[in-house]
Amino acid sequence: MKDMPGHLARRFQQIAVAVFLAEVEAAGFDLTPVQYAALAAIAANPSIDQITLAGLIAYDRTTITGVIDRLAQKGLVVRQASARDRRSRELLITDEGRRTLDAITPAPPDAEGDRRRQRAQPRAVTRGSKRAVITPLMVRGQRRSDATSSW
Repeated sequence: MKDMPGHLARRFQQIAVAVFLAEVEAAGFDLTPVQYAALAAIAANPSIDQITLAGLIAYDRTTITGVIDRLAQKGLVVRQASARDRRSRELLITDEGRRTLDAITPAPPDAEGDRRRQRAQPRAVTRGSKRAVITPLMVRGQRRSDATSSW
């Protein structure tokens, strides 16, 4: 089972979520990966409507409402009536939302370090090498999740 691509992808996603939640909580915030994606998309697309947001972050149109409800309850976003379509609500990030996003979004790497990493990376990842890339990440992630959770 540990060599099956579907299993590896599912475990990688579980570990990525666990690491994200642990890091965000350690920074003093309460935000899920979906809430973070929505907040970042709203910041990048002021006055976006919920349906467009759902498509942008690949989330279900009907359940995005709950995500936005929680962000609004936390004071990170506000809804306002659309000037173009009164049936539609536009989403805007608040100052608190911007501070939260800035605090938990990793800083971009410096340009020189980025160039060195690009030169060191192979140009293409072959199908066979994908497992070689994912497996070490899975092992490190599993060790980290074993140390911080009981699943």
